[in-house]
Amino acid sequence: MEFGRVAEEAINTIDFTLPPDGEQTLLTFAQLGPVANPQFYVGCAKWGRKEWKELIYPKKTKEADFLGEYVKHFNSIELNAIFYSLPKEEQILKWAEQVKANTNGDFMFCPKFSRTITHLKRLKDTDYLTDEYIKAISAFGQYLGPCFLQVSDNFGPNNIGVLASYLEKLPADLKVFVEVRHPDWFKGEARKELFSLLARLGKGAAITDASGRRDCVHMELPTPNAFVRFVGNGGQYLDSDKARVDEWVTRLKHWLDQGLENIYFFLHQHDEADTPLIADYTIQEFNKHLKSSLPRINFITQQRGLF
Repeated sequence: MEFGRVAEEAINTIDFTLPPDGEQTLLTFAQLGPVANPQFYVGCAKWGRKEWKELIYPKKTKEADFLGEYVKHFNSIELNAIFYSLPKEEQILKWAEQVKANTNGDFMFCPKFSRTITHLKRLKDTDYLTDEYIKAISAFGQYLGPCFLQVSDNFGPNNIGVLASYLEKLPADLKVFVEVRHPDWFKGEARKELFSLLARLGKGAAITDASGRRDCVHMELPTPNAFVRFVGNGGQYLDSDKARVDEWVTRLKHWLDQGLENIYFFLHQHDEADTPLIADYTIQEFNKHLKSSLPRINFITQQRGLF
């Protein structure tokens, strides 16, 4: 992932402290309390990484079998594979079958809306395309999690009406998390209007924690669900990434105490070669401090010893 990437020499100058909870978060939790059985989902953004051979995939694994190996380690994925074209129902069914063949059923795809809808058509005149998208992802069946709607960087607050109109037409029971990137969304009235809109419609807000875009770490929860896209720097900065995960664990614990119901936490790196390392650390810390019971990653090599 290139979003929010900064020059290496700048990384150590960045304040990665998480901001205070936003106004909408306080409103969301105002009448809630801890839930009995919060759900935890930790994963990556893609499974097709050749670099993961001999790390978490057996050496001779064929690319067609990568998903079958991925689901042995993670219980979810932020599915970016369908962003570049509308998904085909036949392909979705094949992915679902691979999950069924390699897990006990505890897995969740969180599919990204296709860019034809969000970036090319900019949410306008997309009824047919959206119907086709929903029809296709519905083939995931029990493995379908919330969808991830990311609008383009130049889709600013002047498009709030377009966004509202689009979200209002989606099925009420379709779980969606929205990510905005234009800096003006995070300022003044535009910020309040956006997160109030999402709260009214029962749609979540994705929080993207990237080095070069600290404004996207908005800490606003329109619903009692957290969808976090953690973009680490990896390599020699794994210790820095680890400290950032620690701070997220502290905040998530606070939110769980307030009434958080679901945590979706997806790990990205600019170089994805070592993403499973920070993902395993995240699982370890969730289990230790948040009382989750996620299986640790079964490394083929001894990389876990780094932590």
